[in-house]
Amino acid sequence: MLATLIQNSSLLDPTTDASHILVILPKLEKLPKKYTIPGEDTLKKLLERRRLRLSKISETPVSANLENGAFCSWVMIDTNKQIFEQQTAVRKAIQQLLTENPEEIHLAVYGNNNQKHHFSEVAVYTAWVNGAALPVRKQKPERSSLTHIHLYGHKDAGNFTLQRALAEGNLLARGLTILPPNELTPRTYCEQIKKLAKNEGWTYQEHALNELRQMGAGAFVAVAQGSDPEEAAIVHLHYTGSKEKPHKHISLVGKGICFDTGGHNLKPPRYMQGMHEDMNGSAVALGILLAATRADLSLEIDCWLAIAQNNIGPHAYKQNDVITTLNGLTIEIVHTDAEGRLVLADTLTLAEKQKPDIIIDFATLTGSMHTALGSRYCGIFSNQENLAQKAIAAGKKSGERICVFPMDSDYDESLESKIADIKQCELGGEFDHILAARFLNRFVNDVPWIHMDLSASSHKDGLGAVGSDVTGFGVSWAIELLKEFNTSS
Repeated sequence: MLATLIQNSSLLDPTTDASHILVILPKLEKLPKKYTIPGEDTLKKLLERRRLRLSKISETPVSANLENGAFCSWVMIDTNKQIFEQQTAVRKAIQQLLTENPEEIHLAVYGNNNQKHHFSEVAVYTAWVNGAALPVRKQKPERSSLTHIHLYGHKDAGNFTLQRALAEGNLLARGLTILPPNELTPRTYCEQIKKLAKNEGWTYQEHALNELRQMGAGAFVAVAQGSDPEEAAIVHLHYTGSKEKPHKHISLVGKGICFDTGGHNLKPPRYMQGMHEDMNGSAVALGILLAATRADLSLEIDCWLAIAQNNIGPHAYKQNDVITTLNGLTIEIVHTDAEGRLVLADTLTLAEKQKPDIIIDFATLTGSMHTALGSRYCGIFSNQENLAQKAIAAGKKSGERICVFPMDSDYDESLESKIADIKQCELGGEFDHILAARFLNRFVNDVPWIHMDLSASSHKDGLGAVGSDVTGFGVSWAIELLKEFNTSS
């Protein structure tokens, strides 16, 4: 539940009863005389003591207690910097306030009208996305959610509908991802999705494992058959969108491995820790669908979620097995811990059959992508150059940065098999992120497609606007991309 936003077009009155205040200014070398900011004298003394220039708070926000007992944080937004850097500065300032677990915060924006509009959008989104407490299972949680956010200096006629939708989508993705694996099993996950679909007016369809066997989805079944009970499923959600405007047909696909042991190629403890987050791709796809719905985007969206676990057991698939996918391709299994591309293969086939205008899939797929980029960027692949360029632009505008990787056809030499149409992967994983993309490309045919390998799904102490380790990366990026895609020819 997001905090209630209360907007005030007037500047913050110094006599207002406010316990936690965030002051947001344009980048300046000295404070203008045309307005008085809260705690101005305190800020000047603080900067003098630390021997800091005023403009330095565009990089490093500062905070202090005011004489009236309020706790105040000051930050400047440098509009010459990328959105990611602007979001980071505001998030750090808000986090200084949230350390005291307040019920309310007061945001005071200054500058010209364009600046105040932009600053308000960044600040309100960042306050919403960090102000809601994520689920924990402690008897005494360390923090609670904000109840109210007061904004001074700007009033948005649309009530920040898009920022609210983005925050709700991001929080859904993060909230699902951090749930413990004994709580979020494939069955309970499907139940949660079904309730969400009913609430949002989405059509819900569930392809259970027995049905998928009969359909010939051998790649998905190979991974899922190692679990007992057999509760894996491919879930299909449909959002109609507004029919009053021209709109395009979008397919979102998400990897939803609720826990990944590695199968017979069992992960060591160090790498199995955190594998309940291997369903993050499906959570991001759900978050995007929720954000698009709440923002009332004029898009028709199908969302396909491959929900299963990768377990070890007598029925689990093995190295050197040969399986047949839903589109008839045969695959030689090389490594049972490369299960994500298998569950995505059949799920992408289902999505491709509907011939959407674009397919975007999300998955915590390869360790090699994390090796290549770390956890500050996500890597993408696309079968269309112009789509890749739009994806880069969306990353810059949203603050969720992406890097495009090559997937030239000569990489397929590494996936040649003597006994099947294609190998699942190589045993050496140096460029496995590229091979995984080349593998998945076999299942989308000519439909415009983007594959996102979620190397930034988790980053210590947060990333951009988001302050938790689990970032929900992909929701804001996708909404920005889809807005652009929907208006292009």
